[in-house]
Formats: sequence, structure tokens, C-alpha cells
Amino acid sequence: MGINLFFILFVGVLVGASSGYLGSFMVLKRMSLVGDALSHVALPGLAVALTFGFNPMLGALLALMIAILGIWYLSEKTEIYSEALVGVFFTASLALGILITPEPELLEALFGNFEKIGFLDGVVTVIASGVIFLVIKKISDRLMLGVVSEDLAKSADIDIPKINLLYLLMVGLAVAIGVKFVGTLLTGALVIVPAAAAKNLARSIKSFQTIAVVNGVISTIVGILLAKTLTIESGPSVVLVSIIIFIMSLLFKGKRV
Repeated sequence: MGINLFFILFVGVLVGASSGYLGSFMVLKRMSLVGDALSHVALPGLAVALTFGFNPMLGALLALMIAILGIWYLSEKTEIYSEALVGVFFTASLALGILITPEPELLEALFGNFEKIGFLDGVVTVIASGVIFLVIKKISDRLMLGVVSEDLAKSADIDIPKINLLYLLMVGLAVAIGVKFVGTLLTGALVIVPAAAAKNLARSIKSFQTIAVVNGVISTIVGILLAKTLTIESGPSVVLVSIIIFIMSLLFKGKRV
């Protein structure tokens, strides 16, 4: 196993861990479809980056931040539900992204290619993962109170719109660092599926989050190794491993930890 594969696995561990951690809140907030839709918003940013020759991760991040801020602003200023706005941004981004993505890179943009991960991508992933864990840890209590009851959270002087915006920005950050592994079509699954499996096995919030992180890490490590061995795209490989973990969690649902 070469040093390059060790590097890729290390970066994959960070992506899987941060995705699983964020996913635990997303499942509790019943925002799974929102998370999946947000991952598709990265496609136009990837397309622009590939066209003009700069880092695709940066392009994905820029597109996601613009979309998330737009969704948040419109949901606050209009009577349109945020889920509907996400759907609008999702379909527009997917259509635009497919149209402008250079054809040779389209498959890579949609399904990922771990072999294209460079040193700069690794540095960005380390920093981004640290930011995700620090920010979510800082707002986790207020985020959880909002999950239980937004009215209760507001009565405790918690700015729910601000907390939700911070959370969605962290989801966007996780999607951006995950696109090279699983692509824009499947990044949402890496956030959702490990956490959904963890919910079947956990007895408490703490164990739920821990298992979600572990599931995300296992999905990326095993998925990358399978992709490398079988010479297939990393995105479908990682996601299929996470699906297998989810099926196993259903079989062992009665043995919670």
C-alpha cells in the first residue's frame, strides 16, 4: 500500500467522520432530503472550476455557500418553506451543472474520483473538518433544543434562524470536501446513510453521534479500498458500503448500544 493511498485514506476518514457527525443532527431534524438536495447544488461550482482550471473543491464550496445563503435569506423574507426553496435551487443547479460541465469530467463530477485528491485538498479537508466539529460542538445544545421544540428554544432567547444557518453552512462545507470522494450525486448519501444506520443501534444521543461517525469512517475506508481494488468509481463504492452497514443495522436493531 503506497503512501498516496495512506494519504487518501486519512483524508477519507476526516470526510466520513465529519459527514457522520453532521448527519446525526440531520436525521434528528428530519432534514435528510434537504441534505441530499444540497449536495447537487455543488455541481455548477464544480463545472466552473473544471472549466477555468482551479480547485473543484473551492468551486463546489462557493456554489454551496451562495445557495445556502440564498435559501436562508428567501425563507426568512418570504413565506416559502425552506424545503421548497432547496428543491428549486437543487433542480436549477443540477440542470445548469450538467449543461456547463465539460463532458470528459462529467462522470468524475457526478460520482467522484479519489485518485484526483491532491495535497492541497488534504490540507483543506483537515481545516474544514476541524471547523465542522468545533462549530457544531459549540452550537450542539442549542441545535438539539431546536430539534425538541423551536418554540421552547425561542423562549430561551436562542436565535433559531442563525443556528440553522450555521448548521447548513457546515453541511455545505462537508459536502464540498466530500465531492472528490463520492461526487455531487452521492455526497448527500454519505451524510445521511451512516447516521440513519446509527439511529437503529443507539440508545442515547451520545452513542448515536459516536456510531454515526464510526459508520461514516468505515464507509469511506472500505469504499476507497474496494474502489482501488476493483478499479471502479469511489462514489458508488463508498455509498454501497454505507448501505450495507444500514441493512446490517436493521438486522441488529434490537441490540442497541
